[in-house]
Amino acid sequence: MNTDDGTDQHRGVPCASVPSSVFIRGKPLPSKIPNCITFMPRSSPAAWLLLAAAAVAAACAKPTPPPKAPPEVSVVTVEPRTVDDRYEFLGDVEPSRSVAVRAQGSGTIVERSFREGTTMRPGDVLYRIDPRNSDADVRSAEAGLAEAEARLANATSNVARFRALLADNAVARQDADNAEAEEKRARAAVSAAHAAIDRARKSLDDTYVRAEIGGRVGRALLDVGSRVTGPGDVLTTIDVLDPIYVSFRPSAQQEFQWRRDPATRTALAPGGPATVRAVLGTSEIYPRPGRIGFVDPVVDAATGTRQYRAQFDNPDQLLLPGQFLRVRLEGIKRNGTIVVPQRAVLQQMGRQIVYVVAAGDTVRAADVVAGAWTGGDWVIQDGLHGGERVIVDGVQKVSAGMRVRPTPLAAAETASTAAQH
Repeated sequence: MNTDDGTDQHRGVPCASVPSSVFIRGKPLPSKIPNCITFMPRSSPAAWLLLAAAAVAAACAKPTPPPKAPPEVSVVTVEPRTVDDRYEFLGDVEPSRSVAVRAQGSGTIVERSFREGTTMRPGDVLYRIDPRNSDADVRSAEAGLAEAEARLANATSNVARFRALLADNAVARQDADNAEAEEKRARAAVSAAHAAIDRARKSLDDTYVRAEIGGRVGRALLDVGSRVTGPGDVLTTIDVLDPIYVSFRPSAQQEFQWRRDPATRTALAPGGPATVRAVLGTSEIYPRPGRIGFVDPVVDAATGTRQYRAQFDNPDQLLLPGQFLRVRLEGIKRNGTIVVPQRAVLQQMGRQIVYVVAAGDTVRAADVVAGAWTGGDWVIQDGLHGGERVIVDGVQKVSAGMRVRPTPLAAAETASTAAQH
């Protein structure tokens, strides 16, 4: 007999929800048994025990937690497109012109008129060599000219006399011809004397060693008191630093790829539209762009590479010969290129992989070959063909085979920005 509160007056056992997995004599009990005690006969103690155990188990059982939601990731759908291709190489700086200063004559250096490392103008005197021998040669040549002119004057007078006498048949024709020949020899001697003077004066002028071009003068290789033996001795050098050259050597494989692309080959030809940027040791970009002005037509047999040379304006002389820097090539277009953000590419055990959201929003790993950078993106040379959804943000919390909830990267970045504001 049951009371209003659902307890048995005889047993005092409360009614409870019994799981459907509880069986009595091979038959399942209902999940909810109202007035459960009333239908149980008092003569079944085993049934009463089973019912009590089921009630206690149901009261103590913990609820099953709901399944976790798939993690949210940001993805980009990659498609082939035209991108600005950039290349970077190691370059070295060299002067646009370098002239070795040599003396034309011999003698002892008596004066050095320049300070090492300064800028010289064409015609500035650099050295002065002892001029005494050259001065003596000038005076000797002048004396030879005077003697030759005197002989010429005498020969000219003789010719005039012989011509007058020949008209009266007073002298032989042979004597008149000899006089005229002597005059010609005297006239030639005068010309030779003039040449000797010019040569002697040139030697005297060569005792002043001048700058043939304008530029920065280098270290003095010979100084005052040194003996100069002739043109074989280099006194110093003059380098032209504005404009200045920067040379770089791409690998043979890289150059082969350039030659296969007509647009790239045209851009990197001398005078082409490609822009060359010099990156200094402080990672600062040199403010003035350069242009490729020369490509060596011959491959260096030792390195298997060719020299590319770019020309830069250098009025402030920030670039100096012998300096090493990085060279970036800009203005080169690459068609049909697949790029992904740099943070999407993971390095694992010597492999480069990206996580791709496949059908059913499940994750798979794809091996890729990443080449050069373009802006903040990797250029993918192999491994992606277009149309793939590549995970950019959230790669740390996914693994292959996991189900995810993809969100376009642009939408995710917009939502993040709005949350920050």
